[in-house]
Amino acid sequence: MEPTYLNVLGQCRLVNDVISLVGDKWSVLIIMSLGSGRRRFSEIKRTVTGISQKMLTVTLRGLERDGYVLRTVHAEVPPRVEYELTELGRDLLVPLHALGEWAMENHDRVAQARTVYDARNGLAPAQVRPAAE
Repeated sequence: MEPTYLNVLGQCRLVNDVISLVGDKWSVLIIMSLGSGRRRFSEIKRTVTGISQKMLTVTLRGLERDGYVLRTVHAEVPPRVEYELTELGRDLLVPLHALGEWAMENHDRVAQARTVYDARNGLAPAQVRPAAE
C-alpha cells in the first residue's frame, strides 16, 4: 500500500497529538529535571529557571494527563506531593537526550545561519543566549 497525501497527513496529526505538549520548552525542561528521579514541586521549580508557579502547575497536569508523569500525594500534614516520570516518561528521555546533544553540537551552525539570514534581510542581529554551563 503506497502512502497517500491523506495517509501522511493523518500520521502527522497523530504525531502532533502525541508530541504537542512535549514540544514546548517547559515540558522538556520538567521531564529532564525529573530524569534524575522523584522531586517535589518546589524542587522542580528551582531546577526549571524562569517558570512561574502557575505554568509549572499547568504543565505538570498536562504531562500527568498524557502519561509521562506520576503525581503522588502522601497522607501527611501538611500533604507531601511528589512527581516522577512514568515508564513512558523515561522512554521519552532517550529522544530528548539525543535532540539535546544534536542542538548543542549544531548551535553554532544555527546561529551562523541566523546571522546570514538577518544580514541578507536587513534585520538587526538577534541576541544569542549563552550556552548553559
